[in-house]
Amino acid sequence: MSGIYLTEPQGPVTDQPWFANQLIKLEIDAEIWAAAGFLSTCTAIEAQLGRTRQVPGGPRPLDMDIIAWGNTIMETDFLTLPHPRARKRAFVLVPLKEIAPDFVFPDGTTVDEALAAISYRQEGFKIWQDPE
Repeated sequence: MSGIYLTEPQGPVTDQPWFANQLIKLEIDAEIWAAAGFLSTCTAIEAQLGRTRQVPGGPRPLDMDIIAWGNTIMETDFLTLPHPRARKRAFVLVPLKEIAPDFVFPDGTTVDEALAAISYRQEGFKIWQDPE
């Protein structure tokens, strides 16, 4: 798992506390878990810990996302893989580089290439990013 990075809110609700972000790399048996089923479990955990989805991008106690599922590419109403905004978010890419520096997105984009394509600033475990 990566360190915990503090990042300013992105998106429609920027007047809220900074987020603490962390990436965790899991090895999951694909015969037991499908990506959509795993996301359903994550969503249930979020709800148990008090997350409500009333304000998109608003404050929340926990937000669990699947960034990638191996080389799977999929788009459904419930799940898009890889995560559609992962390559544009320093708070995903910086910890991803920490735990998987050789990670390559299914389209061939490396973590370093994705980081070079966005405007962000990092000081230790704090990350600022210019709006998209």
